[in-house]
Amino acid sequence: GGEARAYLERRGLDRESTRNFGIGWAPADRRGLLTALAGQGFSDALQVEAGLALAPEDGGQAFSRFRERVMFPIADAKGRIVGFGGRALGDIKPKYLNTAETPLFAKGRLLYNFARARPAAQQRELMVVAEGYLDVIALDRAGIASVAPLGTAIGEEQLALLWRAVPSPVICLDGDAAGLRAAWRAAE
Repeated sequence: GGEARAYLERRGLDRESTRNFGIGWAPADRRGLLTALAGQGFSDALQVEAGLALAPEDGGQAFSRFRERVMFPIADAKGRIVGFGGRALGDIKPKYLNTAETPLFAKGRLLYNFARARPAAQQRELMVVAEGYLDVIALDRAGIASVAPLGTAIGEEQLALLWRAVPSPVICLDGDAAGLRAAWRAAE
């Protein structure tokens, strides 16, 4: 995990923030997660169903969906971990990868850090929507309650979550073309 720790330090995260947000590392081992979870009684089929592993179409052995990625746990509105977002280091594509869609994990219904940010947001009547995990963590360290969509788009269900939490959420996405498009779509 040394490469991941170095990346997080370059991005301004200290160990306390890493711990507070439960950030981890998925090693390159194709079967590492499956083996570890099998030791706790979770079958390969259940791990595939949970969106953590992939089963090859040719019937071969399942393998971990997340490899060589900095891992961000994603919770539902009640704070229960329902999936993960992984950021690749190096030239691995895609750069960001989420847990596969499951009955528990639907990225259009979730916001990164929502359950954790909601109490402070409601107290201050301010919640900022940032573009990504590291933006949210930086805002949190500055004392600003914030969340991020799990991709560039902000959907209607996510907006409904925001409006239930605060009267006027603030959208603060990146100023690049993708961020501007997402902000306009959210406004519409």
